[in-house]
Amino acid sequence: MIHETIGSVGHLLVIISFVTALLATFSYFKATQTADELAAKDWVKLARGIFIIHLIAVIGVASSLFVIIYNHYFEYHYAFSHSSKALPMAFMISCYWEGQEGSFLLWIFWQAILGVILMVKNPKWEAPVMTVFALVQTFLTSMILGVILPYIGIKIGSSPFLLLREAQPDLPVWSLQPNFIPKDGRGLNPLLQNYWMVIHPPTLFLGFALTLVPFAYLIAGLWKNQLTEWIKPALPWALFGAGILGIGIMMGAYWAYETLNFGGYWNWDPVENASFVPWLVLIGAIHTMIAYKHSSAALKTSIILVICTFILVLYSTFLNRSGILGNASVHSFTDLGLSGQLLIYMLTFLFVAIFFAAKRWKQLPVDEKELGIYSREFWIFVGASILGLSAFQLIFTTSIPVYNKIAEAFGIVSNIALPADQVEHYSKIQIWIFLAIAALSAVGQYIWWGKLKESTSFKPLTNSALVATLFTVLFVNLGKVYTVSYILLLWTSLFSVIANFNILIFLIRQRFNLVGGAMAHVGLAVMLIGILFSSGYSKVVSLNRSGFAISNKVEQFTKDDNKENKENLPLWLGQGAQMQDYLVTYKGRMIELRGKPGYYPRKDFEVIEGDFHAVALRNVEKDGQLIAKKGDTLTVEPENTYYELEFKNAEGKSVSLYPRWQVNPKMGTAISPDVKHAWSHDIYTYVSLDPRLAAEAGEEKQWSQTVNSTVSIGDTLFLNDFVAVLQDVSRVNTVEDMTLGPNDAAVKAQFQVLGKNFQQFSLAPLFIIKGGMVAMPAFESEETGIKIKFTAINPKTQQFSFAVNTTQQDLIIIKALEKPYINLVWVGSILVFIGLFVAMFRRLQQPKAA
Repeated sequence: MIHETIGSVGHLLVIISFVTALLATFSYFKATQTADELAAKDWVKLARGIFIIHLIAVIGVASSLFVIIYNHYFEYHYAFSHSSKALPMAFMISCYWEGQEGSFLLWIFWQAILGVILMVKNPKWEAPVMTVFALVQTFLTSMILGVILPYIGIKIGSSPFLLLREAQPDLPVWSLQPNFIPKDGRGLNPLLQNYWMVIHPPTLFLGFALTLVPFAYLIAGLWKNQLTEWIKPALPWALFGAGILGIGIMMGAYWAYETLNFGGYWNWDPVENASFVPWLVLIGAIHTMIAYKHSSAALKTSIILVICTFILVLYSTFLNRSGILGNASVHSFTDLGLSGQLLIYMLTFLFVAIFFAAKRWKQLPVDEKELGIYSREFWIFVGASILGLSAFQLIFTTSIPVYNKIAEAFGIVSNIALPADQVEHYSKIQIWIFLAIAALSAVGQYIWWGKLKESTSFKPLTNSALVATLFTVLFVNLGKVYTVSYILLLWTSLFSVIANFNILIFLIRQRFNLVGGAMAHVGLAVMLIGILFSSGYSKVVSLNRSGFAISNKVEQFTKDDNKENKENLPLWLGQGAQMQDYLVTYKGRMIELRGKPGYYPRKDFEVIEGDFHAVALRNVEKDGQLIAKKGDTLTVEPENTYYELEFKNAEGKSVSLYPRWQVNPKMGTAISPDVKHAWSHDIYTYVSLDPRLAAEAGEEKQWSQTVNSTVSIGDTLFLNDFVAVLQDVSRVNTVEDMTLGPNDAAVKAQFQVLGKNFQQFSLAPLFIIKGGMVAMPAFESEETGIKIKFTAINPKTQQFSFAVNTTQQDLIIIKALEKPYINLVWVGSILVFIGLFVAMFRRLQQPKAA
């Protein structure tokens, strides 16, 4: 049965949300234009009611879409394209924003919530601010409207409530089965099946939504000729927006670190840059907004930067969702035909902002005197300029696909390519920019709090500079930091940490709510030290000394003097290999059981083909607790294979990592690392190759021809590169899954198998006589690739016969990197965000704008 009602309700609520946003815009606009105070209040009252209806409609739209996803209504294109029955609840939520329409809806939801808060937060600014807010919301809701204008045939928006037959009307199945409903959906992109993808997008889109608030206050201030008054109510929102957007960006960085296998947390991807650039500009805007009272340059710069922040958010949306980036980014969406609409959206607000700024520019106050080198405003302006320079370099290169499209529109063939090595391209420039930012953050704080004056010159910073020099010399020698740019970045970062920490201590003694700026600057410098070492001095520790060449033919392994052959370590099941300070042992393939903690041996389950369930082949226990009985059917994640890697140090302490392979027939293979954390470094490990899964998922093992051998106790067999010694043959009274009667008998042979690095394994085949019948069950050892049967007993000669087959030993290839001091990246970022929030609360505690 096709559930058309929920889709119709959802689509109707989208229309209502669009219309109410438009009506709220009109009502608030009328309130700003009405001279009669009572009439203006009536218009505001009407606009409030309409906007609240808008919020209710948006919540209804979001709820309708979730009902479709949660109930697996695969007749809807959105549910079919992004969800599947195998997904747990958390990842159903991620399905919500995997698609363009769902992510727009998330953005709309946050802006509707913020709009209601703004309605009651500052009544004096409500009408003009909410006019801008509701107009932006009108444009945004149009993105999911999904209607075609009659007569002219122009489509506005893309609806998340399209039925599959409406979205793909040309499929042949409709002529045969008009009411066809797929049994399952395509599922969620493997890379998004991560808990960070449940919380990262909502945080990021809240950050995007928050950039509208200072922009709305700015436009309202320019519109109503309150050229400086807008800053006071806008500044706390700007600080909050910078904190939330920054957290969203760092969540994305950590997701990349533990989900992608490029070996880091930031790859200067075009979409990463498009989110990072507005944050940089917003940070610059915050600094100049703080200094606006004493500097016309700071006020003018604040206007430009606040406009740029919001427009850059819209531009990043255009880059991400127009399809213009193509394959240049792993994050970009395909074009849903919204690129023109996105462009109109962006250009409209760009022209509106330019119009109001140009109209009021000559009315802005003018500085009576030039800024001196010891003035606070001078250093803030310099810092904001350098942040702007960083943003410009990033967005200029990131926009290369846009330049090509513009040239193409004018009939010019342009094939300018993005940098082949984007990390090298951006890093070699940004390192000098952030070197300057680190130094300026220290000098700026000393001048801001009156520690540097013309009378003292720069002497108060001497001690910080000397201590930074001492630590730099130590790090250069101990850490072997010999690159000039790295040495300079290290010195300026240490200088910034020490100087800002001194200011931090000074401010704590004065009043704690003053420490926001100093704390954020300390955090930034700590981050830079972490980035310097974790990126610049990351090293491969999985060096292959086994003599086993992974490939002598594939260029991926042979290029650059066999670089990948040398840096990828082969591990055979159950056999250890030395890696850095650890003995690493591959313990086996593991599987997840939904609702159960940890991982379980895959060999203990029979996965039901084409389903997301598995049957336990034996009783399964974990930490002494029975998880499943033999024969139980459990829900599993069948596409995910985890590899248990035991890391044991010289003291015998061990920890296990579980890197992942996901073989998804619909979306390809996704490889995710696991990380061993230590205070001074991380060991970042992933399985670069699993020959068994790479060849064919579920491929049957290929066994050798049977070899028969007859031996006595103490004799030796050479099996599959192992030495096997028959140690004992003895009668047993119990056999698993079999009841022995009084006339039955069972005999077990015990082989000790010796491998490399003195590792030992056991083979224990059985010879059973039950009811006058002989049974010879095969004993299979995954670690050794040996399958052995106990075939005969000769009591007279005390000899025993065995049939042996061998197969390729279970082998995986791993790559591991040591990331020194990477924890400083995360600790520093947390300090930055805490500093921003402390500064926000300080601004909120100040008297409200009149």
